[in-house]
Amino acid sequence: MLTPHPQREILHNEVHARPWERLASPMALSHLALLTPPGIAEASRQHLLALLRSRHLPLPAEEASHLSVELGGGLHLRWEKHTEFQTFTFWRPLAEPPAGFDATPVQQVPQEWLRAIPGEWLVGLHMMVTPLREDGADPLVRGGLDEDSLVGSCVTDGQAEVYTDFRLHADGFARQVLVAASMHPRTLGRTVQRLLEIETYRMTALLGLPAAREVGATLADAERELAQIAGEIRSAERHQEPELLRRLTHLAGRVESLYASTHARFSASAAYFELVQRRIDELKETRLGGLQTLGEFMDRRLGPAMQTCAWAGRRQQALSERISRTSNLLRTRVEIEQQQSSQALLDAMNRRGKVQLMLQSAVEGLSVAAITYYGAGLVGYMAKGMKDAGWPISPDRLVALGVPVIAFGVWLGLRRLHRLVHRAAAH
Repeated sequence: MLTPHPQREILHNEVHARPWERLASPMALSHLALLTPPGIAEASRQHLLALLRSRHLPLPAEEASHLSVELGGGLHLRWEKHTEFQTFTFWRPLAEPPAGFDATPVQQVPQEWLRAIPGEWLVGLHMMVTPLREDGADPLVRGGLDEDSLVGSCVTDGQAEVYTDFRLHADGFARQVLVAASMHPRTLGRTVQRLLEIETYRMTALLGLPAAREVGATLADAERELAQIAGEIRSAERHQEPELLRRLTHLAGRVESLYASTHARFSASAAYFELVQRRIDELKETRLGGLQTLGEFMDRRLGPAMQTCAWAGRRQQALSERISRTSNLLRTRVEIEQQQSSQALLDAMNRRGKVQLMLQSAVEGLSVAAITYYGAGLVGYMAKGMKDAGWPISPDRLVALGVPVIAFGVWLGLRRLHRLVHRAAAH
């Protein structure tokens, strides 16, 4: 009965995107995350479809961003597409608690297909989920993880224990051990997914760190150049100001270009770091023995890296503002000098105008005299003609009387002409 919004159904179902899996202990899991720029997004999708077709499995919808399917032989696949990366999570249930990391689910995936996945491999993690053993988790934890960097905590209100060493082992994968005593399959699925997201978002957040380090060296050079230009402005002559303004404009272009190329990366790192912190809070960690918790480890190791990214972004912004202030200062100085030059030019023009007015007045006086002279001559010619015609007229007397009249009439005409010109200029 109502006209639905074209995105209504998609927006409504967004809350059900990437649902939790129902998992049971014991199990082995391998997690991969690969960066997929927009140019290879379609190739990545086609590569996934090739695997599904080879197993005669149904294909996902064109707009699907996640997939959960059993590949056969007890091997499961969960695929997720994110803005700049995609993840592949393979897991399989185990008949007995694992004794080590020798048999991982990724080994059951066709290796040729695995090596040909488009994108750049960023995250690799093996996770072993084991029930509580009578002798504890020591055989798996002590044998598969590095004791020197071991991190562990109780999670999910004490229902499970998680151990990791944040090390890349010989196969290029990190390792985690999750000891789940008796957890509901949904609860275990949520816990596993949170742990996987922590590792994935931790690595994607760190993508901003190399850019922050490169920016630091570039900004140091830019700050020194800005300080040098600012010092030269104080004692610069007028003819040096255009060159200083050119250097400032070039420096501003460099900084803005650098800001444009790194701002999105730093913003993404901040967003991923916030997700890491949120997922850690959702784990509800408590201390386990004398081990460092995941939250403490992230605060100590990941926090400074994220602060470096945030500092690089703030430093870029501050430098851009300083360059803008210096440019405005130099432009103000140039404008003041231009105004002074304009004022001097106007004064010179006023002086020339006065001189021209004086010359014009002198010329007007000469014009009155010249026109009066020629007018009096015409009157003299006319009077002589009238005398020859028999009129009782003295030509000299008539000319003498006509000179003042002619001069006054000429002067009055010029004055009227001046008024008309000034009135037209005013309009």
